[in-house]
Amino acid sequence: MSTKEVSLQSTVAGISAEGKIHTLSVWFILALRLMMGVAFFQAGLGKLLGEPFSAAGYLANTPASSGSPLAGLFVAMTETAWFMAFVDVAVPWGQVFIGLGLLVGLLTRLAAFWGAFMMVLFYFGNWDIAHGYVNGDLAYMLVFLSVAAFGAGRILGLDAYVEEYTVGGQRLVERYPWSRYLLG
Repeated sequence: MSTKEVSLQSTVAGISAEGKIHTLSVWFILALRLMMGVAFFQAGLGKLLGEPFSAAGYLANTPASSGSPLAGLFVAMTETAWFMAFVDVAVPWGQVFIGLGLLVGLLTRLAAFWGAFMMVLFYFGNWDIAHGYVNGDLAYMLVFLSVAAFGAGRILGLDAYVEEYTVGGQRLVERYPWSRYLLG
């Protein structure tokens, strides 16, 4: 097994950062992807197989009682019947599909994006800054973003195979560069 170090470099808004990661880090990146996959798959499955899921009570009460800056938005969501019907389907099925995508490493960046989006909503819905602004929801959001940034779907995942698929003699990601935002 190789244990050499790999260099990473990035420049964003004129600020450069550089570091070295150990090649064993690939296993931790895989572990993060699988951990979030299991967590979201279980959460969604629990909602689908348990009592009929409704987010209305949570959205109408929890953010307002915690002083969330988005409490008014969450209450407005509950007052729109078609939107609540959508949320009641999108949350459990979204969690199941995000979880499955992460578990098998397929459309990993897309799954991680939607997972991070849900975690932002959960962060503001579960607002409690008594112990600071950092909580589990924010940490999970960063894990999702890390999974996407590291292209974790290429590590023992189906994205590695999908990216190599050829269309008209070209690799899928070369022919359709936008697919890099979904795969990896």
